[in-house]
Amino acid sequence: MKIHSTAIVEDGAVLGPDVEVGPYALIGPDVILGAGCRILSHAVITSRVTMGTKNVVGHGAVIGAPPQDFAHNESMVSEVRIGSGNTFREHVTIHRGTKEGTATTVGDDNLVMVGAHFGHNTIVGNRAIIANNCLLGGYVQVEDGAVLGGGSVFHQHMRVGRLSMVRGGTRFGKDIVPFAVADEDNILAGLNSIGLRRAGLSSETRLELKRIFKHIFRSGLNISHALAEVDESGLCAEAREMIAFIRSAKRGVCLLHRPRRLSSSVEDAEEN
Repeated sequence: MKIHSTAIVEDGAVLGPDVEVGPYALIGPDVILGAGCRILSHAVITSRVTMGTKNVVGHGAVIGAPPQDFAHNESMVSEVRIGSGNTFREHVTIHRGTKEGTATTVGDDNLVMVGAHFGHNTIVGNRAIIANNCLLGGYVQVEDGAVLGGGSVFHQHMRVGRLSMVRGGTRFGKDIVPFAVADEDNILAGLNSIGLRRAGLSSETRLELKRIFKHIFRSGLNISHALAEVDESGLCAEAREMIAFIRSAKRGVCLLHRPRRLSSSVEDAEEN
């Protein structure tokens, strides 16, 4: 264990083997850090925070602060639970759960870049990449392998599906389906073909996802009617996952680009 002389580790904190705590960092009394965690300078880990092994908490990051919610008060006991192998870069903020006994949770092997914010009760899965200054409102769910571009904003209670990709500088209030690319506010561009290939999905699976995606989003039917026409027997697990995700959406799902109406001059030229 290596604790800098200017760091404060309060009584009651539990630090595993080979934990490093940098200059002016603060570790609160109810914090548990697994083996090999590195807490860099000026980081603050406070209240009930539990981390697995080999996490890196960057300079000035704050984990476990109270939620930004008028319904919360300091008498409520809530927490942050974090897995192993995560990197939280400079000035990342993660707030604890807002209701009694609840938690904000982060899985394993995520890369969270500079200035990202996780609101209360956020759930982040495994191997996600969350770029600079992403803002996740309360109760947002980010599933495994999602990639969120820098400066993107996510409304409370929405979900980002597995292996989806989000363009930076966008904002979302509806669910982003698994395996898709979202590139405008609440708008999809298509499937995340490159991401699916890199994740090791077979060509047969990718083709089936493409067929289902086309039927649901390009058939001209509304979503409920398109889903009603899908025969799930024999579908691959990923296609069923996408369908189940859409059916369980409470805020609705992002849709494809609406086709732009051609200008009258272009329409005239095509008619001629």
